[in-house]
Amino acid sequence: MPQIAETGKEFDVVKYFLQLLEDKDMSYGIAAIRTLLMILEKKQFGTIHILHTTMREAVAAMRNTDLSIAAIVSAGELFCRFITLSLDDKHMEECRLIMLNRGKIFLDKLDNSRQVIAKQAQRFISDGCRILTHSRSRVVLKALITASQNKKSFHVFVTQGGTGNSGEEMIRDLNAAGIDCTLILDSATGYVMESVDFVMVGAEAVVESGGIINRIGSYTMGLCAREMKKPFYVLAESFKFTRLYPLNQRDLPNEYKYSRKHLNDVSKVHPLVDYTPPVYITLLFTDLGILTPSAVSDELIKLYM
Repeated sequence: MPQIAETGKEFDVVKYFLQLLEDKDMSYGIAAIRTLLMILEKKQFGTIHILHTTMREAVAAMRNTDLSIAAIVSAGELFCRFITLSLDDKHMEECRLIMLNRGKIFLDKLDNSRQVIAKQAQRFISDGCRILTHSRSRVVLKALITASQNKKSFHVFVTQGGTGNSGEEMIRDLNAAGIDCTLILDSATGYVMESVDFVMVGAEAVVESGGIINRIGSYTMGLCAREMKKPFYVLAESFKFTRLYPLNQRDLPNEYKYSRKHLNDVSKVHPLVDYTPPVYITLLFTDLGILTPSAVSDELIKLYM
């Protein structure tokens, strides 16, 4: 487990990362960025090469936890790309201070992204509408609470979301906000679909094709929505945009689909996430704007320029 030396102490990358995630509203991607920013604050670097190596080791350590890694990978790559742009002809300590400042600006922007996305979604949530969502998504929850605070009345159907109790957590959060909601079985998606106005889900990652990686069952929901001609909306922060181009479920790397403890033999376990191709997605609400799936690749190019 990589540790970052700091004046006689040791900064435990994984411990700090997991402590951040004790806040249930903290996404994996934001926790990863906060961890990388802390490394910048705590360590002196002799060269840019050493800094890159240290950051890669830290991201690898966070990837090695028993968590879904999609947002960790995309957020880590974008953060490192952003902070290291155009640093030629500068001393290393000057570079570190520039990167630290850039990192804080980057984080501040992302911290506000949920609010930006929630605001964009408001004109799609109308009085009396019925919404289907999958499991618990922080950004979807933010959008729904914002709509409720704007005096809109609607009903939300929430799937259980497979293993764990994430769907039940979403129901508790919605109830606490005074929003009418119903918990349903994942297998009831088709039954409920015909009675809803649209689907609104989050994403663990948005890939180059404009498709998404999300909790298992999202693909099934996309299939049902398209068959019944219901809009399928995705709410996702830009740090979840990742340079991956799967064509089908098998194209997703196993480390994205399974927990670390099962990677040696995945034949007897079910995947934690699936891939929903862009053809099933109507629009993506992001802090970069409201996008069609075909626009994602252009936005990815801009992010990595």
